[in-house]
Amino acid sequence: MVLELRQQLRLTQQLVMTPQLQQAIKLLQLCRLELLDVIKEEMEDNPVLEDAPEEVSAEGNAGGEPVTDVPEPPPLEPVTVEETAREDIDWSNYLGEYNAPGSTHFEAEKRETPEYENFVAQRESLNEHLMWQLLLAGPSRKEERIGSAIIGNLNKDGYLQATVDEIATLSEADTSEVESVLSKMQSFDPLGVCARDLSECLLIQLKQLGLQDSIIVQIIQNHLKHLENKNYKAICRALSISLGDVISAVEIITRLEPKPGRQFSEEEPQYISPDVFVYKVGDDFVIVLNEDGMPKLRISSFYKEALSNKGEEFAGHTKEYIKNKLRSAVWLIRSIHQRQRTIYKVVESIVRFQGDFLEEGFAHLKPMVLRDVAGDIGMHESTVSRVTTNKYVHTPQGIFELKFFFNSSINRLYGDAIASASVKEKIRQIIESEDPTKPFSDKKMVGILKASNIDIARRTVAKYREMLGVLSSNKRKIIRGG
Repeated sequence: MVLELRQQLRLTQQLVMTPQLQQAIKLLQLCRLELLDVIKEEMEDNPVLEDAPEEVSAEGNAGGEPVTDVPEPPPLEPVTVEETAREDIDWSNYLGEYNAPGSTHFEAEKRETPEYENFVAQRESLNEHLMWQLLLAGPSRKEERIGSAIIGNLNKDGYLQATVDEIATLSEADTSEVESVLSKMQSFDPLGVCARDLSECLLIQLKQLGLQDSIIVQIIQNHLKHLENKNYKAICRALSISLGDVISAVEIITRLEPKPGRQFSEEEPQYISPDVFVYKVGDDFVIVLNEDGMPKLRISSFYKEALSNKGEEFAGHTKEYIKNKLRSAVWLIRSIHQRQRTIYKVVESIVRFQGDFLEEGFAHLKPMVLRDVAGDIGMHESTVSRVTTNKYVHTPQGIFELKFFFNSSINRLYGDAIASASVKEKIRQIIESEDPTKPFSDKKMVGILKASNIDIARRTVAKYREMLGVLSSNKRKIIRGG
């Protein structure tokens, strides 16, 4: 075998992901709040960018003339790698073209927007609530150390996740001392806290209610599995009691709290700020991008004037620094323009496809995939996917994530297919309308859906029911005493 060096010419095509292109793609998939953070960070880092002042309203116009002319963003042309790398860019043209605000703003009549709940102060945690009660009881130093170890080993539902031996080792105490402190803490608020399992949690609550000698204790200690499956006849046979006594006991058990700590949950509600609003005006739907709080970016007038004078005020590294910041600022403004325009096109296409849903509701939601919108607006499916990620739209039917409108189809017995989301809604309505003493089985719901011209398998009904968080029919069934 001979080793030798050769020169070969090869013609290939390669996609180069420039930093600017990567930034544009990143901006496209950000939600509105994330975009605000990126803009704020860029404005802090780039002295060339500034927020344009609010335009004077018609009432506040000093000249008394109403403000009617609102500049639209300039047409966007693709920027090549060579253009961004050139040193002899005509900055005067760039500055003149892209000194318009970065966020497109349209004057429109005042519309009703969704109301949001007021934010509340941070709530007291379960650990803080229990520590307050522990200290209020006047414990010794060792008892306080043991109590702190117990509190530190509780999960979010209030259950103790460590054994007595582990707590004893951790707090350098005897197991008898740990048992004594644990017994005291199990009487703390909320009732059932510091229990080691569900059975102990329920028994603690029964003791506080003075029911420790009732038949309910035996049901909880020995027949929780039958209770879960609502096999009340087995409980009747095992305890030699009537069905009415079992049902009375079950009514009390269902009023107990299986997760004492959840009222102190530290999970704060997530408030959704829609990226787009869709309003019904007359016979048409109007799309409005959410520009609330969005900075209207422009190039600083100081640098604009300085560079219009061929940059005579800058020299050396300073001039190069300003040029780099100008490139970054121009690209950011163009990327934001392109992002807003792309979102508008995607939502406009969704409105065209799902107009019946916006008018009538879930029953009229049509099956739709990314390819449908991509073909409609002439973009790639990956672009549509980025646009619809983590973005929400406020419609006459409520607030939805844009991805909600893309769902698979379920065949009808006759006619066109139906969206899977519409089938889920139909199943939810069937379950809500059922007799709780005779709930519909999955097989029965298949028959009801077929009567509504929906061809679906039983396992699909079971899957959608589980996605809705609904139990099976035998666990939904309510048994009433005779």
